[in-house]
Amino acid sequence: MATDPRSLEPAAAGAAGGTLIDASLEGELTKVKARGYWEQVWIRFKRDRVAVASIFFIVLLVVACFPGAWLASKLLGHGPNTLFFDGVDERLTPVGPWSYVTNPNTLERDLLVLGADGSLGRDEFLRLLYGGRVSLQVAVFSTIGAMSLGVLLGAVAGYYRGWIDTVISRVIEITMAFPALLFIIALASTVGSRLDNVTFGIFAQGVFTLVLVFTVFGWFYPARIIRAQVLSLREKEFVEAARMIGASDARIIRSHLLPHLVAPIIVYSTLIVAGYILGEAGLSFLNLGIKLPTASWGNLLASAPEYYTAQPWLMLWPGLAVLLTTLAFNLLGDGLRDAFDPRSTH
Repeated sequence: MATDPRSLEPAAAGAAGGTLIDASLEGELTKVKARGYWEQVWIRFKRDRVAVASIFFIVLLVVACFPGAWLASKLLGHGPNTLFFDGVDERLTPVGPWSYVTNPNTLERDLLVLGADGSLGRDEFLRLLYGGRVSLQVAVFSTIGAMSLGVLLGAVAGYYRGWIDTVISRVIEITMAFPALLFIIALASTVGSRLDNVTFGIFAQGVFTLVLVFTVFGWFYPARIIRAQVLSLREKEFVEAARMIGASDARIIRSHLLPHLVAPIIVYSTLIVAGYILGEAGLSFLNLGIKLPTASWGNLLASAPEYYTAQPWLMLWPGLAVLLTTLAFNLLGDGLRDAFDPRSTH
């Protein structure tokens, strides 16, 4: 029986078309790249221009306050605590920005970029940079101390439960209810001056005291957050599997639970840095934190209101520094939270 060749044409065409379609689909599929968890986090984060701008500002601030402060001091020819007797007028009012004064050590004319800081005629610009160094040291090391203690105790309480969880939870509640400000006032009036002299050769006076205080009274918030996360994670299948193969509790916490806690640790750390910068500024403003002659943004703000009519920018510079720095860390924390948990934006 003869077969009409024309009847095969549609089938052949369909087969050929299917082959072309399959080939094109295969080509498209080969272009799809598998992305890991951290790569997806980075892709989501870099879409947030405000958070990326916050990172650039923080990096610029760190460069300006650490190597930049030392470099500026060398270029200007004096330090942040150098006293300029002609940096104030006959009414003891500090000179304004871009003023030239006589250096009492070299008898040369030095430039005060932002003017003098007060009746002692010190360089406001350098004290602003060195004060930023102090504020960042207090905030960063307090965050490291509080997060380390909080993560450790929160993970132990959430994983072991029972009496260990009860004891740690009661300590958290006592720490939350303790009047921290009264303790700081008592500390400053008793052993505060001796603690301020503990510098380890790298810190300014008073930094260690504030780091110790902020760590002692700041660990309970991260501890509560980590405890809640661990309570949920300890019931997951991968933890049960680790127990079944004989993994110790310490290994489970270190290798299986802590990697899942990286996201909340990073996000919360960026947020509390801003809080500690404000805390340092507030305590130094009340003369309970960084003491003169060491510069900090808080004690610069404390002396500025005396000259608010003659030199109002003495309040402007440290105020802007505190505002922009805390805003940058808060916006960075919001961006990281959205990058780690995209569902939080909906």
